[in-house]
Amino acid sequence: MATEEPTDPRATLHGGLPDRYLTPEDLVTMFSLPSVETVYQWRRKRIGPPGFRVGRYLRFNPAAVQAWEAERTALTDAA
Repeated sequence: MATEEPTDPRATLHGGLPDRYLTPEDLVTMFSLPSVETVYQWRRKRIGPPGFRVGRYLRFNPAAVQAWEAERTALTDAA
């Protein structure tokens, strides 16, 4: 009898958004970035999605990342 694997804690909710805050590593995976340093450079230059600190850790709201992506896509389409 085959057992089902437990659900991934990074499972998505309705609308395709994860049910947790995203890490810089998640953004690297989502956008196929070369490294986590790219995310930190975006933050320093204020050109990436808005993030916030939880202690020493950087986190991103999935809805804010999705809105940032939609805005960037709209700007690219308009150009």
